[in-house]
Amino acid sequence: MNEKKFFSTRNITYLAVLSAFVIVFQMISSFVPVSEGVSLNLTLVPIVLGGILVGIYGGAFLGVEFAVIVVVMSSVMPTGLMPMIMSNGWAFAFFIFSTLVRGFAAGFLPALVFKLVSKKNVYVATFAASIIAPVINTAIFILSTLAIFGMVPDMIDMNALEFFKYLVLTVSGINFLIELAINIILSPAIFTVVRVIGMRRNSR
Repeated sequence: MNEKKFFSTRNITYLAVLSAFVIVFQMISSFVPVSEGVSLNLTLVPIVLGGILVGIYGGAFLGVEFAVIVVVMSSVMPTGLMPMIMSNGWAFAFFIFSTLVRGFAAGFLPALVFKLVSKKNVYVATFAASIIAPVINTAIFILSTLAIFGMVPDMIDMNALEFFKYLVLTVSGINFLIELAINIILSPAIFTVVRVIGMRRNSR
């Protein structure tokens, strides 16, 4: 991507506004727990919108911003299993790494899907990007949590099979369905924003 084009006034403005939404939504999400130590993720909407409006680098930037906020808030105000994870250096380091990867992927990949599919149909591309974000976020969360459980097997009073069922069906299952529903419901709104901005660009 052309560096000057990416750092245009328009893109910087979009990123500034959406970054503020990511911070506010994540703060709100921390007070909407789905289960012990797991909160509803409302930040996927501005992350997806940023990837659509600014491109893959914009989506990746907002995704990493979300991940940094998660790491900071989890470290400063640990809840659920976080105190036990923080007590193990390798587990905590992996938590930081996997959270950053999760944030990057949740921003970069939906933006990439939109970029590729929008050549055929913008609405389908918007819908696809909105759907893939919670899928990626939940999938990486499950895999990374299972890996951490392997590093700290005694952090909860469950065996591996029980923990997997709890993680997939109770925690990630409910959280994923809510996130997916929110993104599906808001997809038409996101598409409207994209279409209006596109019309304004074409009119200039």
